[in-house]
Amino acid sequence: MPINKVVPSFREAVADIPDGATIFLDGFGGPGGMPHFLILALWEHGAKNLTIISNTAGIAMAAGFGMPGGKRYIDHSILIESGQVRKVIASFPVTANPSVLCAAERAWREGKLEIETVPQGTLVERIRAGGAGIPAFYTPTGVGTLLERGKEKRVFNGREYLLETALTADFAFIRAWKADRLGNLVYRGTSRNFNAVMATAARITIAEVDEVVEPGGIDPDHVHTPALYVKRIVVRPPDDTPILAETYEARKRERGRV
Repeated sequence: MPINKVVPSFREAVADIPDGATIFLDGFGGPGGMPHFLILALWEHGAKNLTIISNTAGIAMAAGFGMPGGKRYIDHSILIESGQVRKVIASFPVTANPSVLCAAERAWREGKLEIETVPQGTLVERIRAGGAGIPAFYTPTGVGTLLERGKEKRVFNGREYLLETALTADFAFIRAWKADRLGNLVYRGTSRNFNAVMATAARITIAEVDEVVEPGGIDPDHVHTPALYVKRIVVRPPDDTPILAETYEARKRERGRV
């Protein structure tokens, strides 16, 4: 029987995510490269006590960062606002403007969220190490700062280094442009930031894509993530209305999750 990893709906794609799961969420800063529909499906699913690992903790909704055409899209913030997230591991968990509070900073100030800040290069390498089966590595980044607290320090060739541990996850929500039914992925634009490395370090990788083609429909030289790493594929609808912030606010009121 031919392999077909396409799942009929986003709801079905996230249905087995349990409370307490650790999830990679791509997204560089703004909405580009972000698996919006998977995030919305997880919000509707309601799994709690989640750990989210991402470049940000959801700053686009608060700061309007990178929003195209004046539209406002949802981001990780909706999971934090609903109390589903216990911990965030991110490089940019708060906005650059101290007068603009994102959902993560508000929750942290209220004692409802744990935040672990990781330098961006270190974050990527921790995820890459997790996918490669490397348990830990040394880096000079963070030496002499608050980030060195509680970490082993060693000297190599007269320079101090910190020991950083690898990151893995139960699930990875990633965003790709095109997939074949086997699970081979092609990224476009800002989707080529954290997506490819996150796909390798999760037990179950779920890809949100614009288009699915038959096996052979993608030139092997153009494959960015091999099918080996992908367990599920879901196709984005052509209408982005459900992931606009205004639509989310309306759904939140309808469900009494204000």
